[in-house]
Amino acid sequence: MTKEFEQFRSTLAAAKNVILTTHINPDADGIGCELALSSYLRTIGKQVSILNHNDTPDNLRFLDPQHQVLQFDPSKHSNLFKSVDLICVLDTNHPDRLADVKPFVLQSKAKKVCIDHHLEPGAFADFYILDEASTATGEILFKLITFLDPKALTNEIAEYLYAAIMTDTGSFRYPKTDPEIHHIIARLIEAGADPAAIYQSIYDQNSPQRLRLLGMILAGLKTEHSGRVVYLTVTRKMFTETGTSETDTDAFVPYALSVEGSIVGLMFTELENSDIKISFRSKGDIHINKLAQEFGGNGHQHAAGARVHNANLEDLVPSVLEKTKKYIP
Repeated sequence: MTKEFEQFRSTLAAAKNVILTTHINPDADGIGCELALSSYLRTIGKQVSILNHNDTPDNLRFLDPQHQVLQFDPSKHSNLFKSVDLICVLDTNHPDRLADVKPFVLQSKAKKVCIDHHLEPGAFADFYILDEASTATGEILFKLITFLDPKALTNEIAEYLYAAIMTDTGSFRYPKTDPEIHHIIARLIEAGADPAAIYQSIYDQNSPQRLRLLGMILAGLKTEHSGRVVYLTVTRKMFTETGTSETDTDAFVPYALSVEGSIVGLMFTELENSDIKISFRSKGDIHINKLAQEFGGNGHQHAAGARVHNANLEDLVPSVLEKTKKYIP
């Protein structure tokens, strides 16, 4: 990616004001990359704003004690897009995933750069820094920042990037985990990232309400296709009874894939406005992103997602299960 990194260097040299954004319901890869890039950009004198459609999840707030990441409010932030020189879209390559931020990004006259590791990018940026083989966008950011300045890896940047990579590799157990990423992780730990503290902050701070929600979901676990497909269902009623929300379901879908004999894991989540979120996971050679595409989504070979509008569980679940058949060997 040397050519793309050099192009980013020259683009950055001409920019003074920068906006960073990521996908709806941001995860640690998106937010970690925003904070890491922001930290670097501020050290070289850039003015940086981080604007996301959704608020930061509670378990990631420890990464941002200074509240740099803001939830986008058109009445407060729309003018920023008129004066900005550069917009960096991180950890997503489709403008639809920016939700309310999308029209302001597309209408802005600023240079637009997309930095991501997902498949099949949409055409909206001036140039792209993409690597589908990377375990996380955080891996790409590590390479980009250390390319721009080999001495740029501060303690806080290391913490941000460790959180990004650790979560997107499933704590280093997903198929793309390789020797190179472990070398990068070693660099991040040497720079000050604390693996135990970061893991605990992200995964070991569950509220009683979230654990009750998980219990309800697992109690309703179902299998199909001779146990090779396992699916979970999350209803609005569950959220109401436990006092939880969609963000509390983060990292629940892997439970479906942890069942002995399962090769496809699905989770259906009822959202507001009659939308249903589908989370897809798979093992082996199953390209689960292809199944997600059939329902308007996308993602990685083994992890993908989709949102279906104006849907109901009674119709959608059987439809997805039926289409899953052709992806099972």
